[in-house]
Amino acid sequence: MTGRASVLSVAPTGFVASASRALAAAATAFLLVSAAPAPAAARATPEPKAPEEFVALRSVDPTIIQEMRYTTGHNFVGRPVDGYRQPVCLLTRPAALALHRAQVKLSRQGYSLKVYDCYRPQRAVDHFVRWAKDLRDERMKAEFYPLVAKSRLFEDGYIAERSGHSRGSTVDVTVVRLPATPTRPYEPGERLVPCYAPRGERFPDNSVDMGTGFDCFDTLSHTDDPRVRGVQRENRQLLRGALGGEGFVNLPEEWWHFTYKPEPFPDTYFDFPVSRRSVAGHRGA
Repeated sequence: MTGRASVLSVAPTGFVASASRALAAAATAFLLVSAAPAPAAARATPEPKAPEEFVALRSVDPTIIQEMRYTTGHNFVGRPVDGYRQPVCLLTRPAALALHRAQVKLSRQGYSLKVYDCYRPQRAVDHFVRWAKDLRDERMKAEFYPLVAKSRLFEDGYIAERSGHSRGSTVDVTVVRLPATPTRPYEPGERLVPCYAPRGERFPDNSVDMGTGFDCFDTLSHTDDPRVRGVQRENRQLLRGALGGEGFVNLPEEWWHFTYKPEPFPDTYFDFPVSRRSVAGHRGA
């Protein structure tokens, strides 16, 4: 019994000191690892900025009216769209300057341009695609696509996985008679009226009568649809003539859609957000 007890007796002092130093070293190493900065991959990725060729339209021509629909709930999705941080129109500089020249000519005739959408980030296009695939969400159908089955939006060309807007030289635009009165705000949940209804019935817009509202998914939106006559046709021709004379080409399926040619970025689809910060510090921005 005495021999066994000696084996179980307290360890020598030197062994205890050595073990204590080892534990202290391990604790220090743990604290150093815990305090070390996170790997670069784990840090927040900064938002991309626009190339120097992009400017805010307001810096080029502050007289052009801006009603940026995708920052609001009044659009075919029914809510603000991904990537639209602020209601600002961003464009490549050549496209913005061309809009300015068209604005000067129209203002002499008592009109102003009004933009609904300009540069559109790829993340916004991706939002449209996700929305179009969700066949249950038809909250805005009664206004923007009353006669089109949502299941056909891709097949009929209303929604696509790429948009010319993301290249920065495409604009959705209309004409307003001066002096302009503001368009009243959209009230979420208000009764929706088809976008092709007579002007006095559909959602009020301070633009001239183009025959349909903006973003109307209907063949009546085709610029040269033969059913559009009289003043409505004249207004479409006024817009196309003013922009066509400055290098813009109209998309035949949408009276409001114009692309400046030649495009500075014909093959690049950008994804920086729509905000003033995206062009901060740019020349003329």
